[in-house]
Amino acid sequence: MHPDSKPTRSNIVLNAVSEEQLLNTRLCDLPVAIEGTWLEECVHQLYAELDAKELVFHPVCYLADEWLTPEGEAVIGIPFYLAHPVLIKLEHKMMLEAEGEGKDWCMQLLRHEAGHAFSYAYDLHRREDWQKVFGSPKEEYGDTYKFKPYSKRFVRHIDGFYAQYHPDEDFVETFAVWLTPGSNWQETYKGWKALDKLHFVDGMMNEIKGKPALHQKTRKLWNQKKLTVTLKNYYRRKHQMEQEEFPDFHDVQLEKIFKSLSPEEWTAFKKEQHRSKTLLTAQALIRRHAKNILNSIDRCTGERKYIISRLLKNISLRARQLNMIVTDPQDAVVVRLSVYITSLVMNYVHTGWYRGKHGRR
Repeated sequence: MHPDSKPTRSNIVLNAVSEEQLLNTRLCDLPVAIEGTWLEECVHQLYAELDAKELVFHPVCYLADEWLTPEGEAVIGIPFYLAHPVLIKLEHKMMLEAEGEGKDWCMQLLRHEAGHAFSYAYDLHRREDWQKVFGSPKEEYGDTYKFKPYSKRFVRHIDGFYAQYHPDEDFVETFAVWLTPGSNWQETYKGWKALDKLHFVDGMMNEIKGKPALHQKTRKLWNQKKLTVTLKNYYRRKHQMEQEEFPDFHDVQLEKIFKSLSPEEWTAFKKEQHRSKTLLTAQALIRRHAKNILNSIDRCTGERKYIISRLLKNISLRARQLNMIVTDPQDAVVVRLSVYITSLVMNYVHTGWYRGKHGRR
């Protein structure tokens, strides 16, 4: 098969195709399905958990381009890449993580999306008492959201304090905690304002248990089987949605962390570096400590790893362009760099920009 040819569903073998050929494959031509994979077991477990609560509605699950429940549609879209190990591996390479990988994480997200599906299936979000507890579902979704890490008004289910994003997310996160077997939410959230929401969801579910959904016909939007975009363009778009471009964005802060050399000084430094292993470029230090920096900032901010990683790579590239070297003790430099990146990521979380809208260049 020619590297630039686009494999079709009839001739592609995921375990045998090269990465280049895979990236030229359209999503609709990927020979993947939920049936017969570990995802099928997860879906069956979700249905069993709903049965245990006497909820007779089982949202239809299908492969989509990402985790989703289309607005107004009582179905659950599961990312296509989770349906095959080769695609999970590619997702890791392209995005640094495969959201929903592993049964625990997958179940966490299925319960979340099930909350959306139930809301649409039974028009729960239209109820006056629902809106009194959670707020207006008409509230606009922002590109990002501000959250209070220590707030006890919201449950904690998905990382990133997602319940604080929007009234709809507040409900579905509460639903997910309520549905999770062994969550012991009555004790876990004792003394929290969120406990009132959990009791409300418990009462609402008791009202609809044993009752069929009001809306049975649903559309499987962004269905993987109908998406003609190639994997190459899929990831290109995904990166464009998540990444800012900035040429000299970091210069002022980097000058406080590293030392910039003139071209002549850089040439002399590289010659001396061959004789002394203690001399270190900024780029080399970032490469050496990237994994620890990435993991610590991920734990601190809850932001997705691939966003932090691409930010770190941009900083590393800029440090190389400025001929920067390490002149202070490495531990101190790593701390300063980590603090700087953390501040950028937190600004991104709260405002959608790395330095706030007015500081963006």
